[in-house]
Amino acid sequence: MRQPKILTTLQTYTLKLFASDALAGLTVAMVAIPLSIALAVASGATPAQGLTTAIVAGFFISLLGGSRVQIGGPTGAFIVVVFGVIAEHGYDGLVLATLLAGLILLLAGFLRIGNLISYVPEAVVSGFTIGIAIIIATSQLKDFMGLSVETMPADFLEKLPVLWQARDSINLSAVSIALVTLVLIVVLRRVVPRFPGLIVAIAIGSAFAVLFEFPVETITSKFGGLPRSLPLPALPAISMDKVIELLPSAMVIAFLAGVESLLSAIVADRMVGGRHRPNAEVMAQGFANIASSMFGGLPATGAIARTATNVQAGGRTPVAGLLHAFFVLVIMMLIAPLAGYMAMPALAALLILIAWNMSEPQCWKAHLTAPLQDRLLLLSTLILTVLVDLTVAIGVGVAIGLALRLRKRKPPKVGDLDDWTTPSR
Repeated sequence: MRQPKILTTLQTYTLKLFASDALAGLTVAMVAIPLSIALAVASGATPAQGLTTAIVAGFFISLLGGSRVQIGGPTGAFIVVVFGVIAEHGYDGLVLATLLAGLILLLAGFLRIGNLISYVPEAVVSGFTIGIAIIIATSQLKDFMGLSVETMPADFLEKLPVLWQARDSINLSAVSIALVTLVLIVVLRRVVPRFPGLIVAIAIGSAFAVLFEFPVETITSKFGGLPRSLPLPALPAISMDKVIELLPSAMVIAFLAGVESLLSAIVADRMVGGRHRPNAEVMAQGFANIASSMFGGLPATGAIARTATNVQAGGRTPVAGLLHAFFVLVIMMLIAPLAGYMAMPALAALLILIAWNMSEPQCWKAHLTAPLQDRLLLLSTLILTVLVDLTVAIGVGVAIGLALRLRKRKPPKVGDLDDWTTPSR
């Protein structure tokens, strides 16, 4: 079934539900703003492009999606592939890759491929997620410690010696801001989980830098001022050569968007006792990524952390997601200059915490006690993700996982073939 969930929920919608959705939408918007900025910066894009993605893609994911409470936008899973595409093909190349990924997702939803998510081995998902987390955390060490590095290589193995050589330039002011922000995020989440402590922690860490005039970079000093409106929509430049060149990256973006959105929808179902429509969700991801590319945004998918925040804050229908996008737009229009004071070490602290959560430390014990073939599959996917390439890691991991699944199936016995008859056509 590919019908958007909003058509079902609006049939019994009430003013009480709207009030609950509005509060949840505002809460999620307060979380989404610093996250979208931080994720965009880590991806090699600008803060404005991250906010645009949260607004445009977030709106379409909620409007057309198959989940009641899914919240969409830029996520940590895309950082590695986005950074690589921008480094190799420029931002225009990323926009075209995002458009192609959207078209692939539309086709996948139309062909009802959303149901095939169960065939992707969990060890593969865990392996490349942990690998991405390692890459994200490593990429944020420069801003976390305020290191003086002119050019940061994209390759993991090349990045480590550059960071080591810059160790003498560590900025204690940056480290103190990062640590204050990190501690505040963790404490506020535990003490008042429903309170938008994320933006409060980053605001306090950044204010710390401004009041004491610490020599650290901010959003404005690094990227300039934030815009107060969305850019006009436009199609990216398309040529057959570029399409062929960017198709592998588009396939990875589509795969990640499909897998993460459906995993997030499954988690949301457990939280609200609902049941999502996988093919509607995949098609929504397609429309959202096409729309995001037309506004110059980043790839997007369902975000598990923001979806969980939405549920905890009282969101129960897709209207909460629509309002979340609206509130992000309004806040961007009203307080864009203030957002420019966000300190880069504070955002780095947030991203390192995101990386830690992505690695799912609560599952490490289960990974270590899993069957040997699952452990080897997870480890090989992780190593390929970090040291080789995300595309290779996913391709090899899924291929090995499917081969192992087929190996477990019992082949027919010789005697069973004696009764073979040619089927009528």
